[in-house]
Amino acid sequence: MAPQTIFVNLPVKDLDVSKSFYEKLGYTINPQFSDETAACVVISDTIFAMLLTEEKFKSFTAPGKEIADATRSTEVLITLSAESREKTDELADRALAVGGSPAKEPMDLGFMYGRSFADPDGHHWEVFWMDPAAVAEGGQGAEGGQGPEGGQGAGGGQG
Repeated sequence: MAPQTIFVNLPVKDLDVSKSFYEKLGYTINPQFSDETAACVVISDTIFAMLLTEEKFKSFTAPGKEIADATRSTEVLITLSAESREKTDELADRALAVGGSPAKEPMDLGFMYGRSFADPDGHHWEVFWMDPAAVAEGGQGAEGGQGPEGGQGAGGGQG
């Protein structure tokens, strides 16, 4: 099966502030899919965050639906994998240094380690590393154990 591409669409209050935040994390903006109402943040070859002004975001939602205020409620948990514990810390620390805020306490299960932060609009991001040996063995994260976000399987939050 060919890898799929994911576009996470996020409403933002100030597009310039949000673009700056993600660029300071080391990501780039793809100008082909960006304008004064949207910015396409390139996270990887297959992962993109579409930052949309609230007006633009609302044009994609069902009629009558309100946009969630991510500073007051949780709309989604966005989780990225990292190559190591050190890379997990690097991204989370960089996010906190450039305008993000802490979301939860770090999670350390030995075979799996995670950190979290909120972006300037309050969107909850998590970064985790899982020991490749634990994955190869079907480790703690496989059948019936805790998944990357700490819940059963592949959903939930950090425990």
